[in-house]
Amino acid sequence: MRRQGRADEYAEFAAARAGHLYRSACLLTAGDTHLAEDLVQETLGKLYVGWGRMSRIGNPAGYAQTVLTRTFLAHQRRRSSTERATDVLPDRPDPGGSGGDTPLRLTLLQALSRLPAKDRAVVVLRYWEDRSVEETADVMHVSSAAVRTRCVRALGRLRELLGENLDEYARP
Repeated sequence: MRRQGRADEYAEFAAARAGHLYRSACLLTAGDTHLAEDLVQETLGKLYVGWGRMSRIGNPAGYAQTVLTRTFLAHQRRRSSTERATDVLPDRPDPGGSGGDTPLRLTLLQALSRLPAKDRAVVVLRYWEDRSVEETADVMHVSSAAVRTRCVRALGRLRELLGENLDEYARP
């Protein structure tokens, strides 16, 4: 009976967090939705295996985000030499039909895709997840100074890529 209770707790947690993990994974992968799905699936699998120990973790949602980021970074390190990244995003219809902020999203995802994986992870953790420098350093297994350096470098590169004309994408 106890095992079923843990399985139910896990299923509830996974259902509640999957959407947020997927959005974060999409940012980490710069819009590669297939890879994002794979990363979320792998993350949820790792969490399921260790779910019995989850009671000792004070913030399971934060832990899940940490596992996702580390899974992404590990994937970047072991990516096969046969895979080739591309800077061209395929045309996709807007699910809402309005067209709203699609140009802005595509522009941001394209710019994110041109950052090195670790710089992209820092940007997502610091500015999407709103984590502190220390939390980001802990997730990435680097020093706080390294996180600050990567933030400055990544934001500078994004400014360089996006230019001053970003306002034109945000207009209706």
